[in-house]
Amino acid sequence: MDVRVERTRRSLQDALLELARERPLDEVTIAEIAARAGVNRSSFYQHYSDKETLLADALDAAAEAAAAMLPDRYEPPSGPPQALVVFLQHVDEHAELYRSVFGPSGSATVLARLRARIDAIVRAGFVSAASKAYDGLPLDIIAAGITGSALGVVEAWLMRDPRPSVDVGAAWVWRALLGPGADWA
Repeated sequence: MDVRVERTRRSLQDALLELARERPLDEVTIAEIAARAGVNRSSFYQHYSDKETLLADALDAAAEAAAAMLPDRYEPPSGPPQALVVFLQHVDEHAELYRSVFGPSGSATVLARLRARIDAIVRAGFVSAASKAYDGLPLDIIAAGITGSALGVVEAWLMRDPRPSVDVGAAWVWRALLGPGADWA
């Protein structure tokens, strides 16, 4: 992608995330996003058809940035991987935005994009791990189970009031993914 296009998209994504920290997303206008990003409305529409697509890209970029921290070769960590902690830090910083995405009137489009990104990360990680733990199961089934479990725990952590720390949330996700056979002593 052209560097200028990427820079403009990143500016629009950052502007949306900043504005969504200040007030509910449905109150944020495209004109405000463009102004905060330092571009005009027509530039916004050159890159995005609507606010929902911009939001999907912004959350997708956050998941991808965290995934970039994963090692090329899987080594089982003793606790939650740093990439998971970094992703949950992003979720925590933008908690109201993520609550609106996961909530009952949230965006199916944005959530589907987030699910697809995490599914792709899980698939890549599982292939690099070369684990025999799921022999005989198709990769799409394994990835769907892990992705669904992870997002379910993230949503439950996110909706708690008060919300526990990022470290607690990451430990919950990690423990749920490892399952009942893991040694928690």
